[in-house]
Parts: sequence; structure tokens; C-alpha cells
Amino acid sequence: MFLSDVLDLTIKKLKTQTANVLTLANLSLGGLAILFAINGNLNLTALLIFVAALADRFDGMAARKLNIVSDMGKQLDSMSDIISFGVAPSLLLYQGILAGFGAPGSFIAILYIGCGAVRLARFNISEQNGYFTGLPITAAGCLATLSFLAIPYLPEPLFLFIMLTLSFLMISPFKLKKM
Repeated sequence: MFLSDVLDLTIKKLKTQTANVLTLANLSLGGLAILFAINGNLNLTALLIFVAALADRFDGMAARKLNIVSDMGKQLDSMSDIISFGVAPSLLLYQGILAGFGAPGSFIAILYIGCGAVRLARFNISEQNGYFTGLPITAAGCLATLSFLAIPYLPEPLFLFIMLTLSFLMISPFKLKKM
């Protein structure tokens, strides 16, 4: 009987940490993406951001399915998201094209990160009513990363506009139904 109690407790503890492990995978992938961007390996950076988005999707699903939603998990998820979908895509686009614009490119790269942080902070203090307010940072980060793939095909100034638009969409008041 004692062994079964220990086993039950172990399974329960593992279950409660499943979503956090996926969240930390998201964070780790975002951190790696930043390191690869700094070293100029931008294609791998883009791939890591997309894989981080999968981990981000699965951590929320796991938390809801296993009924292990927590305030700590919510905060950890936002901290991970600012790394993976705020800093990493901004650095990717900065290294890929925005640096060529000098101060305006730097400003827009930082503005994107700041708007992402505001969006996440607003999400963390809001009531969860089935809607997102503004573009979720994960979506913005994936769109920014997708735009990186279009650098050879689009006029360079368009990337300033894309990052500026994504920045303002994250902090805009429009409502988007959760899926």
C-alpha cells in the first residue's frame, strides 16, 4: 500500500509539472534562437522560433487538459513568450534587415519588444473571457518570422512597416476569439 501511495504521488507531481516543462522548452528554444541570431545563423533562428510556437501551443493544451492551470504557469508562460516571440523574432529581423536602416531599424526592433511586453502584461491581469485583446505575441512572433523568409522577395522598407504594424496590433484594443 505504501508503494502505491508513493507512485500515485509521483505521478501526480509529474502531471502538475507537464505544462511547465513544455513552457520551459518554449523558453529554451527562444533562448537558443537568440544565441543563433547573434551568431548570424538566421535560418536556424527562424526554425527554432517556429518550434517554440509548437511548445507554446502544447503547454496551454496540456494545462487545460490535465486541469493544472496556475498563476505561476501563466506568469512563466508570459516570460517565456517575451523571449521566444518578442526578443527572438525582433533580433532575427534586426540581424536580417532592420540593422540596415540604422536608428529607425533599431527603434522599431525595440518598439516591437516593448509592445509585446505590454501585451503580455495586459493579458496577465485581464479576465479570461474567451477573447484575446490585441494580437497575441505568439502570432505576432510567427508572422514576423514568416516575414523574415520573404526578405529576398519584398522591398526592404516594407519590413519597417511590418514590424511597426505587428507592434501596434499587439497593443490594439480589438478582440480576437480564442481557439
